[in-house]
Amino acid sequence: MGKKKDDWLLQTKTKYPEKFSSENNIFKNINRGARIFVSTACAEPQYLIGALTKFVKDNPKSFVDAEVFHVWSLGVAPYADVRLKTNFRHNSFFLGAPTRGAVNAGAADYTPVFMSRIPEIFNKKLVSLDVALIQTSPPNKQGYLNLGISLDIVKAAIENCRLVITQVNSNMPKVHGHGFIHINDVDYIVPYDEPLLEYKNDPDSKISKEIGRYVAKLVQDRDTIQVGYGSIPNAILANLKDKKGLGIHTELLTDGLIELIKLGVVNNTHKSINRGKCVATFCMGTKETYDYINDNPEIEFRTVSYTNNPLIIAQNERMCAINSALEIDLTGQASSESLGKMFYSGIGGQADFMRGAILAKNGKSILTLQSTAKDGEISRIVPNLNQGAGVTLNRGDIHYVVTEYGIAYLHGKNIRERAMELISIAHPKFRVRLIKEAKKLNYIYQDQAYIPGKKGEYPKELETYKTTRKGLTILLRPVGISDEPLLKDLFYSLSDKSLYKRFISQRKDMPHERLQDFVVIDYTKEMIILAVEKKDDKETVLGIGQWGLDDNNHTAEVSFVVRDALQNQGIGTELLNYLSHLAKKRGILGFTAEVLIDNKPMMDLFEKAGFDIEKKRSYSTYELRMWFR
Repeated sequence: MGKKKDDWLLQTKTKYPEKFSSENNIFKNINRGARIFVSTACAEPQYLIGALTKFVKDNPKSFVDAEVFHVWSLGVAPYADVRLKTNFRHNSFFLGAPTRGAVNAGAADYTPVFMSRIPEIFNKKLVSLDVALIQTSPPNKQGYLNLGISLDIVKAAIENCRLVITQVNSNMPKVHGHGFIHINDVDYIVPYDEPLLEYKNDPDSKISKEIGRYVAKLVQDRDTIQVGYGSIPNAILANLKDKKGLGIHTELLTDGLIELIKLGVVNNTHKSINRGKCVATFCMGTKETYDYINDNPEIEFRTVSYTNNPLIIAQNERMCAINSALEIDLTGQASSESLGKMFYSGIGGQADFMRGAILAKNGKSILTLQSTAKDGEISRIVPNLNQGAGVTLNRGDIHYVVTEYGIAYLHGKNIRERAMELISIAHPKFRVRLIKEAKKLNYIYQDQAYIPGKKGEYPKELETYKTTRKGLTILLRPVGISDEPLLKDLFYSLSDKSLYKRFISQRKDMPHERLQDFVVIDYTKEMIILAVEKKDDKETVLGIGQWGLDDNNHTAEVSFVVRDALQNQGIGTELLNYLSHLAKKRGILGFTAEVLIDNKPMMDLFEKAGFDIEKKRSYSTYELRMWFR
């Protein structure tokens, strides 16, 4: 331990003794089911993560079912280890190599979201956080720590957590901007110095250099640029050394961008906003880059809700956004986050910047990709995106597409023109095949036919708003495969009495296996309708109604339940009326139901609904046949 560390540590322990404790005592504050946030990418607190993992291994029952949120893991990710699945489940906003396998194996989760909107979902509690594990610089004499190379969504996470634990690392640079937090905003300090994670690009290939040369033709002097990460962006930046007066407004600061600053290519003097400042939100690079940005007034980090806001980005005249894709189809839809059904990375900030550039005066969006993959065996320019691929950029998001074979300009082009532009920059050995497929798809000569959805496709047309007799406005909509968390909240809000009346069972748990039966349905054989209240972009399920078809007599068994506090508000009536309407449209003759004898409100509801009812009593229930009139 060096003298400098001794000094700050002794002073801080003297002034803030409550901030220090043993790691075991600190981690005992993490509860069952906690939602834990971890700092982004190269700022991941490696020692802190390792210590938490050791604590869990030594105390396997300390907490269970913790959910770990992380934008991008580049270091260790023990929380994605299947051996710790009872303790942790990883939920990533952007996949890195350590977690990609776990997500695609179903052992971890991926949350697709624009990078710029993540702080909002924290602030609105759409994703609630309990604990933040971060990494900061040592405090200055005024008690301020600095988030260093990872500001992005970290500050928003800190502001929305009940418990903040920081690994204080003397190697963390102090970066100007909005990355300062006071020691009073931190609950515990774990002092530990270790080298920060570094990100090094692969050496430039012949293909990436060729792409870089093409892109350099599109970047003009005095442009403000944003560039992603990887070998192609690195080659692009290497080809910009002859430019003059460039500015930087970006999400990610890399070694390549720092090199342009050092060379004087970037001076930020012609930017429309934040003139004289290189604006970014996090950094991935080498120690040399980290040393350069330390206490450098030319570098300013802002939160991702600022840097990635398309409306902020658009204020930069001549904004030039340069990003990469995994594949693009002949209509101009591109995927940068998945390879077919396999999740590969994430939405990240690409869409934010491409749309911001399009909105900017004289702005332009540039998408780059190698023409082939797998050693030339697969074309990255395809007739249609592979099944399951996420559409990261839509047809209106892209001005230019660049491969090693040239530049295609798509903006304002029709489908036929786009197809031919993209075929022209595809690898030559795939061009004939692409032309044949374009003909089959009628992209070149005829309109494309519409094909109806499959039986599992969400029937959006069935969504409707209703007002109950008590004046409550609700959205009635079919259940979707993503509604499992909403239904979990509904079922666990019900009293034991309501659960028993609904399921006629003493079982009170609602695990994933049971919830799946409510969200994965064949819409041609059953219907589940949710009564939903929407406030501030958040949905709450107030009640659920369903029927399942009985092919033997062409009737359907019906059932529903409403939150206890909202019963007798007319929600059940609206659910039953709408379920009846949908059943009649299918030609179903009527409903059947099993109702507890003492469930008088349910019987009253059925009897007032206008059915012709046949009622048969068993030991404790009525078996009902309710025919439509």
